[in-house]
Amino acid sequence: MVNPPLRAGAQTWDVSRRVAHAPRMDIFEIARMLAALGVTLGIIGLVVVVVRRFAPLALLRLKTPAERRLKVVESLMLDPQRRLVLIRCDDEEKLILLGEGRLLSDASARNRSEARS
Repeated sequence: MVNPPLRAGAQTWDVSRRVAHAPRMDIFEIARMLAALGVTLGIIGLVVVVVRRFAPLALLRLKTPAERRLKVVESLMLDPQRRLVLIRCDDEEKLILLGEGRLLSDASARNRSEARS
């Protein structure tokens, strides 16, 4: 059943007729879509390159120059369960034996400046 036209000369609202006469996508529209995709991917690539190039420098400028008090000087694996860790806190070194998820031993180590003299 065909619906009556809305005004003189207007097309009817017959869905099957509109689908049958729908325009097909031609090669120029496909090329335009691929070009838009290429431009978008190119912009994303440029942003990635710029961030990789300049972001580390920007982060270094934002970092506070305050000295950290705690440093891990060296770490040594004894076996799969135990590890020796030499830490420095406020110019004092400590040797710690860690294992099985807990502190096994804590021994003070001499400061390097004292060891050299």
